[in-house]
Amino acid sequence: MKERIHIIGGGMAGSEAAWQIAHAGVPVTIHEMRPKVETFAHKTGYMAEMVCSNSFRSDDDEQNAVGLLHWEMRAANGLIMTTADKHALPAGGALAVDRDAFAAEVTAHLQAHPLIEIEEGEITALPDQGRWIVATGPLTGSGLAASIADAAGQASLAFFDAIAPIVYADSIDMDTAWRQSRYDKGDTLEQQQAYINCPMTRDQYEAFIDALLAAEKTEFKPGETAGYFDGCLPIEVMAERGRETLRHGPMKPVGLTNPHDPETKAHAVVQLRRDNALGTLYNIVGFQTKMKYGAQTEVFRMIPGLQDARFARLGGIHRNTFINSPTLLDAQMRMRSRPNLRFAGQITGVEGYVESAAMGLLAGRMAAAEALGHDLLPPPGSTAMGALIHHITGGAEAKTFQPMNVNFGLFPPIEARGGRRGRKERYKAYTDRAKADFAAWLSAQQSGADAA
Repeated sequence: MKERIHIIGGGMAGSEAAWQIAHAGVPVTIHEMRPKVETFAHKTGYMAEMVCSNSFRSDDDEQNAVGLLHWEMRAANGLIMTTADKHALPAGGALAVDRDAFAAEVTAHLQAHPLIEIEEGEITALPDQGRWIVATGPLTGSGLAASIADAAGQASLAFFDAIAPIVYADSIDMDTAWRQSRYDKGDTLEQQQAYINCPMTRDQYEAFIDALLAAEKTEFKPGETAGYFDGCLPIEVMAERGRETLRHGPMKPVGLTNPHDPETKAHAVVQLRRDNALGTLYNIVGFQTKMKYGAQTEVFRMIPGLQDARFARLGGIHRNTFINSPTLLDAQMRMRSRPNLRFAGQITGVEGYVESAAMGLLAGRMAAAEALGHDLLPPPGSTAMGALIHHITGGAEAKTFQPMNVNFGLFPPIEARGGRRGRKERYKAYTDRAKADFAAWLSAQQSGADAA
């Protein structure tokens, strides 16, 4: 019997790692503290529950680095992407999912696999023996976080993540709002109308900013400081950076025409994206917040079209713990000082559902290969997965290490042929190279496994 691998955490990374390990023929146990130990952000006991956005972001695998990461995960038999595709919702060029149906199916697949066990209960300290993957994500329990900090020989790094509110669709005033994806993006009418848009005049926008800045906010505990990830800033923090910041960020009005008043250009637009398959819930895009609940309802009902909004979930804020991976992990995602431990997911300093799942996929495959008696080299740095793992295991500057989404800035540059490339041509060259290199890496894996 092959030695069992253990995974702490059943989020995106832990679920994907378990799936990859089991499909390599190695037994695996997921240790998940929920539902026995709850968090403020989780609402179910499902594996891979989405607690912030319901979007996996762009699905464009020719012009977008995260879309390329989608492609690579599909090519590698990724459970997260395969399940996301089955529960996709209209979202223009993005891949958004019905979050509960998605998590329920991921859980069902894991429960049904004969080589996967799920044990409920909290692991509060790093194990000394056996092969383990730590994939606890942003809400790592205090006991385990302290154990990780002790093993790392340094204080744990942390920042704060904010959650966007969700609105009941039937409470949105569609005489004011309208359905349209930015620039009508999408191949079908449903995709082209994937978002609900709420327009603001200049006066309405200025009044909204005033209310946002004046609203009562969640206070941090003594000794805590806010080091937000720029991709998930609370809207009030964005507003504090300048009154026009939101209008050039999540509230930008470009690419949208109001059919109720097509001759008038909105000064700002708030977008809502479908959050479930029934279309009964919509999340307010980019509106992560640390406002207190009472203030949220007052301020958000200032948005034209949301004056009578009912909220299925209000926004919130939570601590996000991650390790300084460039100083702690080797190229196999093992802790240098404790090589029986691998780390995967957001705790390694990648940001986003897809990036977390991708690092789970690699950690799972590497752990399985080790259990089967052979090494698995990381994917080439020219691929999306390879660029990410290189960044967290040595490519990033350790002194200034912060969580990172996948982006083409992490890829080795491509030299221009016959003059300077335009951006679209350059991105297409990145993705073409990545797909060829990733396919070759997968093929080499299969050849190595057959030989073993």
